[in-house]
Amino acid sequence: MNIHEQGLSLNKEECSLCNSKAVVYDTDNSEVVCSECGMVIQDNIESLSPEWRAYSNDDLDSKSRTGMPTSLAFHDMGLSTFISYSNVDANGATISPEQLSKVQRMRRWNKISSNNRSYHRNLKNAFAVLSVIKDKLSLSDALIEKSAYNYRKALDKHIIKGRSIRALVVASVYAACRELNVPRTLDEIADTANTDSIFAGKCYRLLVRYMKLHLPIIDSNAYLAKIANKARVSEITYRRGLEMLSVIKENPISHGKDPNALAVAVLYAACLKEGDKVSQAQIAVAGDTSIVTLRKRFQDVKRLFP
Repeated sequence: MNIHEQGLSLNKEECSLCNSKAVVYDTDNSEVVCSECGMVIQDNIESLSPEWRAYSNDDLDSKSRTGMPTSLAFHDMGLSTFISYSNVDANGATISPEQLSKVQRMRRWNKISSNNRSYHRNLKNAFAVLSVIKDKLSLSDALIEKSAYNYRKALDKHIIKGRSIRALVVASVYAACRELNVPRTLDEIADTANTDSIFAGKCYRLLVRYMKLHLPIIDSNAYLAKIANKARVSEITYRRGLEMLSVIKENPISHGKDPNALAVAVLYAACLKEGDKVSQAQIAVAGDTSIVTLRKRFQDVKRLFP
């Protein structure tokens, strides 16, 4: 018997004769067979392999019917119809002049039909900004999908009316970062999208209110690691900062404080404790905050660690 193991997930099957879970699928006979004792567990089942055969890589590429995956970050979710601009048919033959005018008319109407709604035009502009933010901040695909979902829900609830598309995209990305615990500040995302951070903050509060988002509390430890990497402080200083931050988070002095500014101040205090020669300006630039904010939060840290 010629048995080809297809790498399928057949762990749920179990041989009743030897109680083995090492089963394989025989594509020639459409049977599930135990690889230990050879017992046929199931027979006459539908083949799980494609109905076509490929003898080369070109055949595999031409016969495979899988396309790009659908995504919420595309205005049409990747399911739009595209008419090629090459004037050849499916067999590679040149289209006759009589058919060429019909094909050009089809191209024109296909292009018009996909852009004739303000809803789709809005999504195109918004997701173009979202793509720029993704590239500049190196965000993950899962976070971009969540951001696109937030923006689509905001668009369906008509929150976008009278407001900037860029600001609402920034608010959607920041909400996704908060939900997935990604250490990105609103000012950082707004600067990347070239929009006003104050208005983006207003859009974010509207997004939370209308969509009833329940976002977790920001953990300062994530910001501490990012700032330590940018400032290039030593590992000993970073670990000292983690210890100090764990004490500060349990104290009421940290309530209501910006977690990013608090992490900057704690890291600077840790540098002073360990003798790491890093200036206030270097820490402030690494934490994307001002020196004035650093000094204010540093005074709070000194109360616990004099």
